[in-house]
Amino acid sequence: MIILGVDPGTLITGYGVIEVRNGKRAMLACGAVKNAGSRSMPLRLKLIYEQLTAVIDQYHPDEFAIETAFYGKNAQSALKIGHARGVSILAAVNRQLPTAEYAPREVKKAVVGNGAASKQQVRYMIKSILGNPDMPAALDISDALAVALCHSFRLSGGAKTKRRPAKRSGARTHTWSEFLRSHPERILRRP
Repeated sequence: MIILGVDPGTLITGYGVIEVRNGKRAMLACGAVKNAGSRSMPLRLKLIYEQLTAVIDQYHPDEFAIETAFYGKNAQSALKIGHARGVSILAAVNRQLPTAEYAPREVKKAVVGNGAASKQQVRYMIKSILGNPDMPAALDISDALAVALCHSFRLSGGAKTKRRPAKRSGARTHTWSEFLRSHPERILRRP
């Protein structure tokens, strides 16, 4: 199964394509649709639509997953993200792809095990899970791959939960370094 994950934005829309085969997950492609801030909103949305449609046509995903809008203090930003989400979903629907939406906290919890994880923690776990230490540095791209992975875990009936270590009698880690010390099995080992 091939899954396209999208982290929408009007300036940068990250995308990640993963393949799930025999319980293993691998990255097929990732990238970002980049728009100039000086470009008009209609032209930004057109570029997002066209480039995501091209990705769909190239990789023929079976499923499409997108992050829901984050509700922050800035209503204007949420509205712009909504535009990017709309054209992204339209690209998937026009290619008859089943579409799923996940809240940012849900994605982080599925990938890192903590819904309040930082973008850097998500990126670290994406590299570990997919075995790609040299993936692009843009956090929008790792977020899109996280959305695709989250969807793959949900489709497989929560297989990801088997990998999560059991909670330690109410103890929580509060920093990234504490988490790494507590979970050495999650550290990516380079050959």
